[in-house]
Amino acid sequence: MTTVHHGHAARSDRVRQVTVLLGAALAIAGAAWGAGAFGGTPIAEASGGAVAADATLLAPASSAFGIWSVIYAGLAVFAVYQVLPGRAADPRLRAVAWPVLLSMVLNAAWIGAVQAGWLWASVGVIAVLVAVLARVAVILVRIAPSSWKDRITTDVPVGLYLGWVSVATAANIAAAGRDSLGAAPADGAVFAVLVLVAVAVIAVAFAVRMRRRPALVVATGIAMAWGLAWIAAARGEGDPQSLIVMWAAGLAAVAAFCAPFAVFDFARDRAPRPPAPGRPTR
Repeated sequence: MTTVHHGHAARSDRVRQVTVLLGAALAIAGAAWGAGAFGGTPIAEASGGAVAADATLLAPASSAFGIWSVIYAGLAVFAVYQVLPGRAADPRLRAVAWPVLLSMVLNAAWIGAVQAGWLWASVGVIAVLVAVLARVAVILVRIAPSSWKDRITTDVPVGLYLGWVSVATAANIAAAGRDSLGAAPADGAVFAVLVLVAVAVIAVAFAVRMRRRPALVVATGIAMAWGLAWIAAARGEGDPQSLIVMWAAGLAAVAAFCAPFAVFDFARDRAPRPPAPGRPTR
């Protein structure tokens, strides 16, 4: 009976590993094509330019989107790492592999929604994407990594992914709202500042919740700071300009970057040291 159970578990693990690998390859390729990498319409030009760098006060400068190359590379490394034979029964990978694959499918669906001009649908998709990645982060905090390789191949890409899409969600909501209201790109400075304050609070909350996993929390903070800094740069030097939004985004970027280090748990994963031989215990 035990042999049958182990055999079934081994087959199930292998199916999961191969499916996640192939699914990740298709999702990443589809997302790259949808973003214009292979001749498709660039995201900045989709939906009548509603998500372009000059569309709203919360739109990051175009250079910010270079982080996707790093995120896609990290997800590809994760997909390859989790398919290795020695990783088949890893409890951490068992718990997060399917949700990570789902997040990649959701990202491709978001690109499809934007390309189709369904901006409010894209807001719904990206909100679900953030929720899925937040759930993955909770699991990664709960289950300790077994080695530094787990941290590099799992915690880092998930953190970068979560941090970036958290900022992108704010920009997405602003784009959908402006498109629905027919507002000018420079409208809504007060709303933009309030959203940036909320993003900074979320960054601090992420840092507090994930402080036991340094690779995860630092990657999340860096990605959020990256997106917020490029919003500040766009409002300071690009159109539409807004000094108040520039300062709000800049301060939010500082908060997002500093929070992981401010709350860092230096005692993470450390077992109590046994008393030295001959030394009495209290």
